[in-house]
Amino acid sequence: MTEAATNEPVIKSVQCISPAGLHRMAYKEWGDLSNPKVLVCVHGVTRVADDFDDLARALAGHYRVVCPDVVGRGRSGRLRNPDLYRIPQYVSDMVTLLARVLPDGDGRQVAWFGTSMGGLIGMALASLPGNPIGRLVLNDIGPVLDPAALRRIGDYIGQDVRFATFEEGARFVRDISASFGPHSEAQWEKMARDVLRQDADGSWIRHYDLALAQPFRAATPESVAADEHMLWAAYDAIRCPTLVVRGAQSDLLSHATAQMMTQRGPRARLAEIDGVGHAPTFVQPDQIALAKEFLLEL
Repeated sequence: MTEAATNEPVIKSVQCISPAGLHRMAYKEWGDLSNPKVLVCVHGVTRVADDFDDLARALAGHYRVVCPDVVGRGRSGRLRNPDLYRIPQYVSDMVTLLARVLPDGDGRQVAWFGTSMGGLIGMALASLPGNPIGRLVLNDIGPVLDPAALRRIGDYIGQDVRFATFEEGARFVRDISASFGPHSEAQWEKMARDVLRQDADGSWIRHYDLALAQPFRAATPESVAADEHMLWAAYDAIRCPTLVVRGAQSDLLSHATAQMMTQRGPRARLAEIDGVGHAPTFVQPDQIALAKEFLLEL
């Protein structure tokens, strides 16, 4: 395998469908494009495919690594009906993506690494009969979601916040991402550049559709309870080897829920990372080593 094949990603897109029409989902592809071993990495609710650059570089010699921008984020298109920014639509889009990257099917399996929302998508997909997921990493997510944490996320994602300079925007991203744990100045700057873009008026804005907040705002105690019931049913249906990673200070995935996930469904292994809340970024060498150990097991 050539160095160019492992170290430089290719940006592609695939056309997907929703009840409101067609949209495009962009994705980054790393490694040897002929490699039959595929790893799909899916980001959190306001993040992008670029979050996985370090992890992808570390694994591109072993896997063909595919990192999508979930619809409504980054390079991908937007949905005409924001009510559709929900897990079922995302799962549908990922099935379309998998049909693209595994065109001949034939029972081939993929590994899945999902952070937060990306983990929920992976959990839902891995619960379906005949699904292709053979190994699953759930990064700081589980079937029980803390309502206060959900309100916190919903409060900030719909705000039309604009910044006069990139530096001002980067400070904002760093402040709202403090729970990610310690990072170098260069790492913080990259995380900001990944999710900020300059608008036509010269201001810097966050690189996602603000309408993502609409399903959060529509949530009720009853709908949250129903979602939890469905998520546990999905988790209990998973049969592939599963690793649950939890930030030890996470306010979204409790220690009790993570422990329960080791006893139910796929009986996941659990790894907790000290000094980190929601969610570990997997740009640090020790976190990348944790993922590699699980994903490269025979």
